[in-house]
Amino acid sequence: ETGVTRPAKLAAAMEDLVSGWLSRFTAALEQGEVGGIFAAECYWRDLVAFTWTLKTMEGQEAIEEMVKTVKPKATWAIKGDAQDAGEGRVEAWLTFETELLHGVGHVRLNADGTCWTLMTAADQLKAALDPSGPNRSEGRPYGSIRGRVPITTQAEEKRAALGVDEEPFVVIVGGGQCGLALAARLQRMSLPYVVLDQHPRPGDSWRNRYDCLHLHDPTFANHLPFLPLPDHWPLWMHKDQMAHWLDVYASAMEVNFWGNSTCSSASWDATQKQWLVKVSREGSDVTLRPKHLVLATGLYGSPMMPELQNRESFKGEVMHSSAYKNGKNFQGKKAVVVGSNTSAHDIAEDLWECGAEVTMVQRSATMVIHIDTQLETVFDLYNDAAKAKGITTEEADLRSTTMPYRIVTELQKKRCKEIKEKDAEYYKQLEDAGFRLDFGEDESANIMMFLRRGCGYYFDTGASDLIIKREVQLKHGSVTGLSSSGCVLSDGQTLDAELVVMATGYRPLNEAVEKFLGKEISEKLGRVWGLGSNIGPNDPGPWQGELRNMWKPTAQEGLWVQGGNLGLSRNYSKYLALQLQARFLGLPTPVYGSDVEDTGVLSVAQRGG
Repeated sequence: ETGVTRPAKLAAAMEDLVSGWLSRFTAALEQGEVGGIFAAECYWRDLVAFTWTLKTMEGQEAIEEMVKTVKPKATWAIKGDAQDAGEGRVEAWLTFETELLHGVGHVRLNADGTCWTLMTAADQLKAALDPSGPNRSEGRPYGSIRGRVPITTQAEEKRAALGVDEEPFVVIVGGGQCGLALAARLQRMSLPYVVLDQHPRPGDSWRNRYDCLHLHDPTFANHLPFLPLPDHWPLWMHKDQMAHWLDVYASAMEVNFWGNSTCSSASWDATQKQWLVKVSREGSDVTLRPKHLVLATGLYGSPMMPELQNRESFKGEVMHSSAYKNGKNFQGKKAVVVGSNTSAHDIAEDLWECGAEVTMVQRSATMVIHIDTQLETVFDLYNDAAKAKGITTEEADLRSTTMPYRIVTELQKKRCKEIKEKDAEYYKQLEDAGFRLDFGEDESANIMMFLRRGCGYYFDTGASDLIIKREVQLKHGSVTGLSSSGCVLSDGQTLDAELVVMATGYRPLNEAVEKFLGKEISEKLGRVWGLGSNIGPNDPGPWQGELRNMWKPTAQEGLWVQGGNLGLSRNYSKYLALQLQARFLGLPTPVYGSDVEDTGVLSVAQRGG
């Protein structure tokens, strides 16, 4: 057409492709038959909107089965303009509305108009809209009222009544960033809940870590729900800043935080459909009867400290990395750090900076990625450039959910290849120094290691340079025992040392859970974390398509798990909160598919140093 530019024609063609597909898709859902709507390779990832769980249907057959079973009913609309998704595909955002909720969707279409990926996510329940903007409370209604009680006093009285005059609907065990993220969402939804934490104050779990610890994800990716971190804070936040922020956050979000509180036992009453949770709070015994129990204690259990022969003969200090604070007392002294993951590298670097002679004992091959390369290749949705384009954290979180994990795996293999090419000289220097590198069994690098087993990598903030320069010495094997003057390696070699730090990881989560839930429920819960990739020893199949037992119904009724790094726990706490809110409101929440996981005792991989 005269006067119509090529970009305009392309934009119109993409709009027509999406609108045509959406019309066919809507009609197909009404008929319960989606043949021809999805490509031969296709994925529908649903986050609570239709399946009331987190589930990815892979392939036409799986999608058709879900459609016939669930019978999704919704009104749909395109949000914004269709965009070029690369590789000949077109993508667009969608909005939809079901009987119970408002949702957001995202679709990627092939050139022939068939769907490659579809993501649908619950956003808000109609029965309880988010109390923001025009929905916010007045705080102080107009007019004069005798005996008026300020809103803050009302909140304090309500908080004090929880666990005394009113049973919480939800008990969250663990008050770190994961527990607080979920708590902030439940608080905003006006659900009665309490957070139990063994420490006195929010953030204490960070305060108690080693002094040199900085977060290895950039600050712009570490926001908590509703309240972003200050935008002038450093790129790599110190652990004490994180600790202080969690304290501030809990106060500002009015979280019901019970400090100095431990869960001594929890049992499920199948008749009453509730938990009996026994708590030691500030030295006093309290019994709670919530309908739901959320584990937010992190993905690991207690420190894993190997048995060392002749430990009593050692004249120096030996400790697990969790007990390490700093190297100030070891200037001019010999130190051995056992392990080669993040904590081990951080501690080795700190000891060197404090003037110690440091040797690292590498027990197994490790993925190392330079912190600048990690920054360049992972956080493009969250960085300052994205912010300048107007992409909010909430939008970035939503976009990150649109790609199914099977495709993520292939994208990470491509990223791994690019990393190895880009930093080839860097890796050669590490190998020349004797460091044994690992890029994953399928060459998919650190992101997939994290998703499959939660360990096996180090974000290099400087320690690798010390190894390359031989400033930190390197040995291989494991420490089997101690002598009066040092440690003994598995090959019989001895290393002189006045300090031995065992960065040897943590026990599985199930072992910690078993202490208060008992063996039966712990085994019923089964594995936590991992995708079922069947790659490596710590992520056995079958393929799940989602992280095992995370943020969704588990095999044990009323038991949930909230965890992950700051980004994942922020993002997916929304969907866990919506599931809990729906149950609190008494809405029907039929969970699609069998989400009963395998019941092996071992959960997430034993995290090593």
